[in-house]
Amino acid sequence: MALTVLATLPVLIWLYLLLARGGFWRAASQCSAAAERVERRSVAVIIPARNEAGVIGSAISSLAGQRFDGELQIVVVDDGSSDGTAEAVNAAAHSCDAVARVRVLRGAPLPPGWTGKLWAQAQGVTAAAALRPDYLLLTDADIEHGPRSVASLVAAAEAHRLDLNSYMVRLSVVSAAERLLIPAFVFFFFMLYPPTWVASRRHRSAAAAGGCILIRPAMLTRIGGVAAIRSCIIDDCALARAVKACGGRISLTLTRETRSLRVYHSWREIGAMISRTAFAQLRHSYLLLLVTLAGLLLTYLLAPALLLAGAPQAGFGLAALALMSLCYLPMVRFYGLSPLWSLCLPLVAMFYMGAVVHSAVQFARGRGGLWKDRAQDA
Repeated sequence: MALTVLATLPVLIWLYLLLARGGFWRAASQCSAAAERVERRSVAVIIPARNEAGVIGSAISSLAGQRFDGELQIVVVDDGSSDGTAEAVNAAAHSCDAVARVRVLRGAPLPPGWTGKLWAQAQGVTAAAALRPDYLLLTDADIEHGPRSVASLVAAAEAHRLDLNSYMVRLSVVSAAERLLIPAFVFFFFMLYPPTWVASRRHRSAAAAGGCILIRPAMLTRIGGVAAIRSCIIDDCALARAVKACGGRISLTLTRETRSLRVYHSWREIGAMISRTAFAQLRHSYLLLLVTLAGLLLTYLLAPALLLAGAPQAGFGLAALALMSLCYLPMVRFYGLSPLWSLCLPLVAMFYMGAVVHSAVQFARGRGGLWKDRAQDA
């Protein structure tokens, strides 16, 4: 009897996720809409960059070639790069005949209490203030923007009076490790932060994707500037929370046209990416760590284990796996993968459990949030 009751839990969990979690699983079929014509607006793009010579040229070229009727200026803050990042920016600007619109700043030394990205970002925002832009576009050095990306972001912000509009860019699924783990990463993110809840003023849920955030300068000033989140390792969601807490309207959607150029060639690289922020997401609580691991076991691993039990437990396990795959299938399709990949969530969950535990261990060792040779969550 007890085993039968336990067997119903994953079914109930997935029914809740399917029917009552803001329709998060439909995010993959509700991508950003095409741009509409709006009045001319000015946008200042802020790109913090540290040793990104291999990708930043493509990012600059994609921004310089935007089909955007307004004014677009690009500010790159070179955060102590040693690989010729600044030279790559200047070369791309020359090749696109955009030298007058691209400015490279040498970043100042990192002060205590700041993460490297946010300190560079803050310097870019300060420099952009002289341009008096209508919007700031906070983006990363490894993001290649679709030709109408900026126009779409601005059009949506104008149409819906958004103070912050963010796109979850399309991530790379070139390697086998990426095909298994990256769609699940996006799926889990939207499970935590359903876009309909993010956009709703009735829900406290707030999130953004750091690779592509359009924000009104007045709202950024209202929340206290980048300094208000200067020590946050999950800076994009912290920014969204601050904006929503001040009464701002926010939006988060997937986009097909804008993509990340960063390729994760191995399981280890993806594990490090997940581990970098996982324990911070749990607010550095070992109790929440245990609860999370238990939740992952119940949600993802109990169902396949039940298949080894007799009836009726095996039936509940099969039903839970079916609901799980149904929820995950739209994201698998978004990434152009075979529907068979939708059956892999239990395996993916095991990997993520290991990454979460590793994140807690790294934090305990004083190496939390390790990125670009900096421990930013210690």
